Amino acid sequence: MLQIISDLDGRKIHAADGEIGSVEQFFFDDETWTVRYLVVDTGNWLPGKEVLISPIAVGEIDSVAREFIVSLTKEQVENSPGIETDKSVSRQHEAEYNSYYGYTDYWGGGGLWGLGAYPSGLYTMGYPDRLGVATGYAATPALGPEKAKPEEEGDPHLRSTKAVTGSNIEAKDGGIGHVEDFIIDDKTWAIRFLVVDTVNWWPGKKVIVAPQWIESVSWDQSKVFVNLTKESIKNAPEYFPSAIVNQAYEESLYNHYGMSKYGY
Repeated sequence: MLQIISDLDGRKIHAADGEIGSVEQFFFDDETWTVRYLVVDTGNWLPGKEVLISPIAVGEIDSVAREFIVSLTKEQVENSPGIETDKSVSRQHEAEYNSYYGYTDYWGGGGLWGLGAYPSGLYTMGYPDRLGVATGYAATPALGPEKAKPEEEGDPHLRSTKAVTGSNIEAKDGGIGHVEDFIIDDKTWAIRFLVVDTVNWWPGKKVIVAPQWIESVSWDQSKVFVNLTKESIKNAPEYFPSAIVNQAYEESLYNHYGMSKYGY
């Protein structure tokens, strides 16, 4: 199912033994455009501490209660490696995080999540109920921080959806607007589309573009360059936030651009 990132912001995180906080932002990797972590503000429970929650731990997205149900305990979260969101999350830190939870490093092996599987399918059976703690994680051992390939300082591979929102979108022949939102697949956690507001060029119209149409990104200049023309974007099927992006809409979008549908 497709989910809009802005609609997931602020939702509560419910662990096996109680609430642990709310979603502050999301981190995605800029190679596969896949959400890797929910950044959670622990509020009054652990004042001043933010923690990472992997989509691997998300058992359910409850749209009625507007919360994420995660297969972790509060004690696990409390003792997990801390982060400083004003600094880059290094591959070394991720390896330490994965080692702590017993997760496989997503950058090893095939597929978006290292095993060729998706978060919703990475656990074996054995939950006592929907809030049950995952004890049957079917994974090979993580590399661990001591075996992780070190990254160059100042060269992060994780990006914040909050920070990228507002980035300018540049077509082949000029600017067309800015990133307003993201649409993700809650099975794979891949970013399927970027929502573009064309207010500065074509007032009142929103469109969506797929990550595979991105030619390059200048993170320093906050610019995303797409392999599309302004005219083709102008005539693209309009995106309405209140409407569901269904199969018919996607097919019309890909057909309009003459693109083949991207799948994992």
